[in-house]
Amino acid sequence: MREIKSLTELKSLVGTQVASSDWISISQERVNTFADATGDHQWIHIDVERAKKESPFGGPIAHGFLTLSLLPMLMADALHLSYVKMGVNYGLNKVRFPAPVPVGSRLRAHLTLLQIDDIKDGAQMTWEVSIEREGSDKPVCVAESIARCY
Repeated sequence: MREIKSLTELKSLVGTQVASSDWISISQERVNTFADATGDHQWIHIDVERAKKESPFGGPIAHGFLTLSLLPMLMADALHLSYVKMGVNYGLNKVRFPAPVPVGSRLRAHLTLLQIDDIKDGAQMTWEVSIEREGSDKPVCVAESIARCY
């Protein structure tokens, strides 16, 4: 985990890859729990036997939105802004899922600071977050995430 101790330090990192998270595993249990939480029970995610037989991916895959929902956890694992009292998600500019996430995959995030703007009592940061799947040459998710810190 990378620690940033001031807004000045963070501003000096615009345009660079700032941090990477540790690897996390995507289990069938995590996929099933996400399906239950969202109501998205499409067979390519939760029916292991059918996915092995009929899916072009050769088995079940994680929901794209499950991968996207990991951003806060992966970002918190990669980066700590020790000078910040509170942070909030502000939104997303772009999100793409260039490659599938087969169940059993390991993922990690790479954070590049694209922009930082001063706002009242804080700063707004735009991050490019690229989520890598171990052993794949394509990212599984690329998102521009906007966060505010106070």
